Amino acid sequence: MEQNLQIRMASEADAEQMLAIYAPVVRETIISFEYEPPSLCEFRRRVRSVTERMPWLVCDDDGEIAGYAYASPFKTRAGYQWACELTIYVHPGYHRCGIGRSLYTALFRCLALQGYCVAVATITIPNAASIALHESMGMRRIGTYEQVGYKHGQWLDDGVWQIELQPMPAEPDPPVPWYEVSVSEQWHGALAAGLAHLKL
Repeated sequence: MEQNLQIRMASEADAEQMLAIYAPVVRETIISFEYEPPSLCEFRRRVRSVTERMPWLVCDDDGEIAGYAYASPFKTRAGYQWACELTIYVHPGYHRCGIGRSLYTALFRCLALQGYCVAVATITIPNAASIALHESMGMRRIGTYEQVGYKHGQWLDDGVWQIELQPMPAEPDPPVPWYEVSVSEQWHGALAAGLAHLKL
């Protein structure tokens, strides 16, 4: 494996490269239900907002962002705090290089260290590549929101996939922010574990 590859926390300095990955998805596909790409200022705000408590990871290939994945709250009410929602995008030049699997491997382990128990992913149908990635990670389809979105002249379904990140404790402690566990050996091990799936 090349020494310059790493999985690390994203920062606002990565926003421009990540937006370059995301913007064509918005403009050209049904994958995102946004109609127009966010501004760079707005994308930086999103990174800042997520990373106040939750991990936003990038796969960094010697300064080039090959892909990114992050978790956000599933819902805001207190009883949902052990569940999170996943987002992942990979640069087209790095498809079939194991980027998605590497990012999710690291992200799932980081989330478990924080105390999260369940992760959910919503996928606009059809999206065979995304479905294949999520199911290869052990996620199972639990339902469908039918015709909840409209884009590019068609009504679209959202499929919902879910995974248990760790066994459900009888009396769970609240999840902790990522930075409280980021200095631990387990955190660094979680990031390193993702690299084993890269095919570069």
